[in-house]
Amino acid sequence: MFKLYIFDMGGVVSRNTNIAPEVSAYLEFDGAEMIEFARDDFKALTTGAISVEEFTRRFSLKSGRAIENDLLSRFFHPEPDRDVVDTIAALKNGARVVAGTNTIAPHYNLHLQKGDYEIFDAVYASHLMGLAKPDPAFYTYILDREGCSPDQAVFIDDVPDNVVAAEKLGIHSLVFTDVTKLKKDLTALKLQAG
Repeated sequence: MFKLYIFDMGGVVSRNTNIAPEVSAYLEFDGAEMIEFARDDFKALTTGAISVEEFTRRFSLKSGRAIENDLLSRFFHPEPDRDVVDTIAALKNGARVVAGTNTIAPHYNLHLQKGDYEIFDAVYASHLMGLAKPDPAFYTYILDREGCSPDQAVFIDDVPDNVVAAEKLGIHSLVFTDVTKLKKDLTALKLQAG
């Protein structure tokens, strides 16, 4: 039996979390151009190394456009996937279920306000941890705090690179595509574990 389930938030528990297309359209940038302007600084924002205001300042300088500080939250309208939430509730019978999410302060705060994290026993947010997936330290941080060995944990994420990184540490890991596949994968994993 597994002691710990670690769920990614955006793309797994919540839908409608990718703001890049809307932000690109609003700024009239193509997606590749916007990614180039934001790439390194967004990583720093995700680990809490810089503030939203500093990210916005740097993005404005690189892009040559004055960008508003609320741009990253204006287009963020997450919706919980109720079937995934129900699956999480069922897993809590004898196990802890936590969120392990790469996020930024305004998105984290909106999820908090909406009660989206209430299903979890704990939330491990990259901008508060100073670590982000797929850094192995992200996963070991959670395992250490939860007092769980890798072989007793299951990690679920929609980003294959994040799943591979967790697997390398010995964590049972699943790539999320939809809730039907998730349920099948979890059942197979439990049977495999005996």
